[in-house]
Amino acid sequence: MIRFTTAVLSASLAFTATATLADKQAADQCAAGLSADSKVIYDDVAPGVTADTDLRSVVTERTKALVTDGKIKMGDARSSAEAAGECLVKLKS
Repeated sequence: MIRFTTAVLSASLAFTATATLADKQAADQCAAGLSADSKVIYDDVAPGVTADTDLRSVVTERTKALVTDGKIKMGDARSSAEAAGECLVKLKS
């Protein structure tokens, strides 16, 4: 019984790791096509994204900070954040 449980648990963990990796790969592939400002937002937010992350609030907060720090242009901030968000959402799926 212990061997069966271990095998099921190992298979489950392997599937979870593969699914997570696939989501990151899809998100990174999406990010590769982003504009420079969108990529800055993606790179800033992506490391902290979890299944529970409220992307809208985190992206908004970080985008404002990046504008304030002069790392992205204010005029393009909204569209850049929206584009980055489309890729970031792939990290959660």
